Amino acid sequence: MTDVIASLPKTDLHLHLIGSASVDTVLELAKRHPDRGVPTDREALADFYAFRDFPHFIEVYTAVDALVTTADDIAALVIGAARDAAASNVRWAEITVTANTHFMAGIAPADLHAALTQGREAARADHGVELGWIFDIPGERGLPAADATLDFLRTHAPEGTVALGLAGMEDGVPRARFADHFAQARALGLKSVVHAGETTGPDTVWSALRDLEADRIGHGTSATRDPELVTHLVEHAVPVEVCVSSNLRTNSVSDLASHPVAALLAAGVTVCVATDDPGMFDTDLDREYRLIADLAGLDVAGVCDLARAGVAASYAPDSLKKDLTDRIADIQVRAQAPLLLDPTN
Repeated sequence: MTDVIASLPKTDLHLHLIGSASVDTVLELAKRHPDRGVPTDREALADFYAFRDFPHFIEVYTAVDALVTTADDIAALVIGAARDAAASNVRWAEITVTANTHFMAGIAPADLHAALTQGREAARADHGVELGWIFDIPGERGLPAADATLDFLRTHAPEGTVALGLAGMEDGVPRARFADHFAQARALGLKSVVHAGETTGPDTVWSALRDLEADRIGHGTSATRDPELVTHLVEHAVPVEVCVSSNLRTNSVSDLASHPVAALLAAGVTVCVATDDPGMFDTDLDREYRLIADLAGLDVAGVCDLARAGVAASYAPDSLKKDLTDRIADIQVRAQAPLLLDPTN
């Protein structure tokens, strides 16, 4: 199974640019800015990444985010994310960029556009990874951050921009607050990708669907508490981006055995395997596939179905989707061939 998972061409649809940064990259940035409160020692950084809860995770994430102060930093992060994703045979990744944070650090919209474009071209040329962009609103920063994000999308959205996102804190940040911004994004031809039900209950997922017309749900781990919601996700084919290690590291889910991904799959929900913040959570996409395969008892066909679901739920070009789907089917046939030839089966 490990070999099959490694060989599958994959998509990662829930990958934050800052959270993708490897430990080495963060240490390099921290040494450039020793006054920002991020450890410059590897062991101390590991302790720094021991998250107490989700609010503490946001606090740490914000501190690391503050290390990124130039367009060159942005391009380096993009290229690093693509390099690390390629190690898990990711061929299409949708990277979430919190543009507002970079503006606050003094990076101009035009420079952000140029850095992302440079990084995207290098990701394709050097690592064979195609990238799409999701620009998210950090919900806890309210309407001014949402306004700045929409202004950027209107004037400086780089090629490959596919969606508007909403992330950050859920508690005390109603999804409906940003309904007008998501309506404006849809008018620009963008999809709606919303974090919901990670640290709050099913009502947040319902709000994402009803108020923001979410095309995909980020995390959605609390959905299984509401059978009607699960039925809605299945009947309306709304994909849920599942990031097992993330949920455990932020204590959004108490332990591995309690993770609801097996229940989501058993109910027929479209699950897209993702990493969220692999640099911070010490994971990669192959590991996330193995975790879900173990939790849900998946066979070769099951993990191939996960890969297909990721491709289908992505906003990749149709030609790339067809190529990836064909390659997944070929791998499945070859992986199952010994079973088909075994007379005991």
